[in-house]
Amino acid sequence: VQLQACGGGMVQAGGSLKLSCAASGGTFGVFVLAWFRQAPGKEREFVAAITFSGTTYYTDSVKGRFTASRDNAKNTMYLQMNSLKPVDTAVYYCAGGGLRIATSPTAFGSCGQGTPVTVSS
Repeated sequence: VQLQACGGGMVQAGGSLKLSCAASGGTFGVFVLAWFRQAPGKEREFVAAITFSGTTYYTDSVKGRFTASRDNAKNTMYLQMNSLKPVDTAVYYCAGGGLRIATSPTAFGSCGQGTPVTVSS
């Protein structure tokens, strides 16, 4: 299964963006999906995860600002990002194949190409 994230771009602080992640060559199935991000010079970090039934889990820094969702029929998941801050600047990746909610990239079997998000102050 190939995953492709899109929807990134440049936005001013306080603005919003909605990322999408589509699966090709297969389906998301019943696996847990996740979003990660990697800022320049930093390690990839967990952002959010969502189960097949829609249960979500977020890293503390994005709680109340980001919302993860998925459309299992369309094999697409989303990350609505509101009240963006300069510290949210990173390349955002979607990942699939998770067996449970987890915050490590190694817990997920597939990770697509990322989409860059730049938040200016």
